[in-house]
Amino acid sequence: MQEKLAITVLVITLALFALVLTLYNLMTNKKEDYNQIVLSQQEYDSRTIPFRRGDIMDRNGTYLATSEKVYNLILDPKQIMSDQEAFLEPTLSALTECFGYDRTEIMNLIQEKKDKQYVRYAKQLTYDDKEKYEKYKAEQAETLKKGGKAIKGIWFEDEYKRVYPYNSMGCNIIGFANGDGMDGSGGIEQYYNTTLMGTNGREYGYLNDDSNLERVIKPASNGNNVVSTMDVNIQKIIEKYISQWEQNTGSKRVGVIVMDPNNGEVLAMANDKAFDLNNPRTLRPEYTDDVLRQLGIKEAMDDYKRKNKDAQPLTEASVTQHYTNEEIMSLGTQVAWNQTWRNFCISDGFEPGSTEKIFTVSAAMEEGAITGNETYECNKFLEVGGHKINCVSRFGHGLITVQEGLMKSCNVVMMRIAQQMGKEKFYKYQQIFGFGSKTGIDLPGEADNKTLVYTQNTAGPTDLATNSFGQNFSCTMIQMAAAYCSVINGGSYYEPHVVKQILNEQGSVIKKAEPVLVRETVSESTTKFINESLFKTVNAAGGTGGAAKVTGYKIAGKTGTAEKIPRDKTNYVVSFCGYAPADNPQVLVYVVVDEPHVEDQPHSTYASEIFQKIMTEILPYLNVFPDTDVESSPLPDEAAKLPGQEGITSETEGASQEETASGESGTEETTGAVPTLEDGQPVPDEYLNPSEEYVNREAGDDGSDLPASLPSDETPGQ
Repeated sequence: MQEKLAITVLVITLALFALVLTLYNLMTNKKEDYNQIVLSQQEYDSRTIPFRRGDIMDRNGTYLATSEKVYNLILDPKQIMSDQEAFLEPTLSALTECFGYDRTEIMNLIQEKKDKQYVRYAKQLTYDDKEKYEKYKAEQAETLKKGGKAIKGIWFEDEYKRVYPYNSMGCNIIGFANGDGMDGSGGIEQYYNTTLMGTNGREYGYLNDDSNLERVIKPASNGNNVVSTMDVNIQKIIEKYISQWEQNTGSKRVGVIVMDPNNGEVLAMANDKAFDLNNPRTLRPEYTDDVLRQLGIKEAMDDYKRKNKDAQPLTEASVTQHYTNEEIMSLGTQVAWNQTWRNFCISDGFEPGSTEKIFTVSAAMEEGAITGNETYECNKFLEVGGHKINCVSRFGHGLITVQEGLMKSCNVVMMRIAQQMGKEKFYKYQQIFGFGSKTGIDLPGEADNKTLVYTQNTAGPTDLATNSFGQNFSCTMIQMAAAYCSVINGGSYYEPHVVKQILNEQGSVIKKAEPVLVRETVSESTTKFINESLFKTVNAAGGTGGAAKVTGYKIAGKTGTAEKIPRDKTNYVVSFCGYAPADNPQVLVYVVVDEPHVEDQPHSTYASEIFQKIMTEILPYLNVFPDTDVESSPLPDEAAKLPGQEGITSETEGASQEETASGESGTEETTGAVPTLEDGQPVPDEYLNPSEEYVNREAGDDGSDLPASLPSDETPGQ
């Protein structure tokens, strides 16, 4: 036993001796290597260097969105408390005197987190705030040093703050970046988020061979800049007149789009729900607590239904059994934000009304169904599929030509033309003009309304008739504006877009957004006919667009008045889509007013007057010079220019056998009867040649019923 014990002691002794030799060797020969291994695991001023999000500019280089450097105030309680007597009091004094912070609050925080080395106390301080502190620290340094004290544990972390110099202007085009600047929401900020984003850099320290601290900086890669097609001055003009409209009359919604018809560039876009991009979550005044609660209750009911598909739906009374008041208000606030941020011009559909009529005529001319020289008779309404579908005038227009049909916005003419063309060709051109499909505009949230348009397979005679004058199908403002541009520019359908160029940090162009020609829609001859007709719509006697005239300019355009569902002669969408000059379009403006806040809504003048005010300022700004001949030269002699009682020529007899059999083809002889009132007296000229498009109906009018349904999601072929 003694021998075994001696051997064990000897082995242990030798092992300890070997360990001592190893430790000695490490201390003498490997000291630097192991010091670096241990110390390199500690952080030495390691910090993230944030990237700068790219700027957004208008077409003239005016900054619409930019990023300003700000600073986060960081506290190091561990360093401050490492020598409480020397560091705590001077540091507290610096924080209270430079920034006005509560002394007790900061002291409690430092003591509570005394083992922490990183506490972000304040965010987004300005450069002036930082400089004030640096100056104070320098001034106090000598005095504090004499007393063995110092200001410690305060430093600043760089960050960028997204700033929108024009606040709410162009909010739907620009969009906004979230608080950290990493993600955009809405507009260009969202659609071009990856372009505007950069990559964070890094600064970190390590020990060199002499155990000295070395710093390595991997610089941040900043985001690229985006040059938009928007023009700040035009945007200001349209927003001014939208605001003026809302203050004086108002409506449920109003939207305006300004486009260059020759390349698809969107020069301006706005609606009535503007919001401050610098404070996007500040709700508009109309969202009171009561409104938010009602929105929240409805959203809670929908939310419960989504999450519990097999359960009994909630009622307004039972919502509070499943959702707290805070949850209801939170849901309501979310709905209010979404409503405010929603871009009416590209996300919301509506029945366009008579602005559609140029597409009916254009399609028929392209297909050879009409030549444009035809004459029709309008006797107040047309009976189709068991419905008596009214013209815009309850007196009828009498004998009327195609061009006059556009000028006076005659529904009967459009229904007759659509019947001659047939639904196969009509809906073929609806697709060519882009209705029921997205335009491809480079903004998020575009609707296609595919389920709200008819096709050849789903449309009946009544649907064809009502679609011909813009009822019973839905489109968005951007769809209508892009289609209009293609008809008036010679037939080139350009993809609408809001970005012109992408620039790098140095300002060099790295990508140019060339106009994208999607397809050809109509021929030059059709364009010429439409432009002449729409010029007369505004400038000739009997045209419905007289309110859109701008002195000295060749304005052309088309009014629109659509009766909303339910068809109860109560609510309407009125619009005007116009451009100038009529013979060489340079700018198009589309105005839509949904449910004007007036008792008698169906007056296109509401939209035409907004258009006129906008165009009066836009045209001189764009250097579109007045045409001195507009006022001095007489209007074309319509009587000599347009055929008289010519009827439908053999070239235009294109109706189907079914339509012919039902008497709806429009090929019967016209009588040329002059419209009369019930007492047999001639209809006054102001009714036959109105100065605006007005759906002139009265309760009890015969033939006033219009189909009240749009195609549903379940409609085959949608």
